[in-house]
Amino acid sequence: MDKMNEEITSGYNDLQQVQMSIKAAEKMVGTATISMDPDQLQQASNAVADAQAQLAQARANETGVDEQFLKRCEQELQACSHQLTEAKQ
Repeated sequence: MDKMNEEITSGYNDLQQVQMSIKAAEKMVGTATISMDPDQLQQASNAVADAQAQLAQARANETGVDEQFLKRCEQELQACSHQLTEAKQ
């Protein structure tokens, strides 16, 4: 029951959290790759890693999730990772 109350008060479920963390990571990656600031690149890498962890958690929960949604999330995170890798070279 406590978990249910936490979900209600937070306003977000696992999938929404994943989506929000991916959007934040995408913005951070974009900003970091434009500026090429080492600190921003590291923060963007951390944001991508956090989003990947949230995605893994959502997959583990398997709460009737949409497989296409999860695959799209994985593709978006792979694109972020690739963009960071290219910027760091």
